[in-house]
Amino acid sequence: MNGAAPAFPLAISLGDPAGIGPEIICASYDRLRREGAAAHPFFVVGGLEVLRAAAEMRGLDCPLVPIAEAHETEFAFHAGLPVLAGLDAPYTPGTPSAQGAQLALSSLQWATRQALDGEAAGLVTAPVAKAELAQVGFNHPGQTEYLADVCGVDPRDAVMMLAGPSLRTVPLTVHVALAEVPRLVSQDLILRKARIVAAGLQRDFGIERPRLAIAALNPHAGEGGKFGDEEARIIAPAIAALRTEGFDVTGPVPGDALFLPRARAGYDAALCMYHDQALIPLKALEFDEGVNVTLGLPIVRTSPDHGTAFDIAGRNVADPGAMLAAIRMAAAMAAARQRG
Repeated sequence: MNGAAPAFPLAISLGDPAGIGPEIICASYDRLRREGAAAHPFFVVGGLEVLRAAAEMRGLDCPLVPIAEAHETEFAFHAGLPVLAGLDAPYTPGTPSAQGAQLALSSLQWATRQALDGEAAGLVTAPVAKAELAQVGFNHPGQTEYLADVCGVDPRDAVMMLAGPSLRTVPLTVHVALAEVPRLVSQDLILRKARIVAAGLQRDFGIERPRLAIAALNPHAGEGGKFGDEEARIIAPAIAALRTEGFDVTGPVPGDALFLPRARAGYDAALCMYHDQALIPLKALEFDEGVNVTLGLPIVRTSPDHGTAFDIAGRNVADPGAMLAAIRMAAAMAAARQRG
């Protein structure tokens, strides 16, 4: 792993040690090492013995280098995977525990602080189990909401974008019942999220004039009101307002046409009305390279777009592709911010 190293490394939170996080972190480092790629240095926050056991389980060539400070990463990275020492728990793949959840929470808190304090160029979060975290005092719906709170950002302005090599999607409503979506979709919601997405694409992806496509809510975009009037009453006026502000926006585009190859070539991100409208195409097309990006934060944050996968943890079958993609995307975003 050669090449000019940036001023600051990436921080990676461990995730739940009973999930696949530790093994795909080690597998990502091992793959970069074997490829001989010039990689942006990164360090893991806590879990030295967990990572050691996970690497051994997978038979990986992943030497671990304990460090005391983030600035030691650049030197240590050439010898092995740097691990900020001081936090640990037993490695019990597939069997979550309160001790493991506490390690996951402490790692997330410490890693976030590294990014906020400027010790890390960005943050990559491994998957956590929300139910397990709740048992150790974590009172946020998820990691994104926690990061918004710690960063002093209105939770509505921490926007989840799913990104892969050929597609970026943004769900305007996320973890709500489908029956609630028509009530929650508003012109204000579309305008607010679209502005944040456009700013994020400019700042973090270097896209000077982002092209946004906005999905319809109803089949055939409502077909003149036969299948619903949200397109005419809410979505189209929001698009018109965005165009007046100078944004390059198309829509409302029927959901069954929005993700065709020809359509995808015409936009940089698709804003979707509900969770599955955004996540199904991303996961169908790019599951092993899908990255969850949080736009609107003062820090860079990415995460692999999958969960803890307790059912396959410790079985040497978890694909590290999404974690590796999350690391690479965080590095690219940090570089874009540095240039901008």
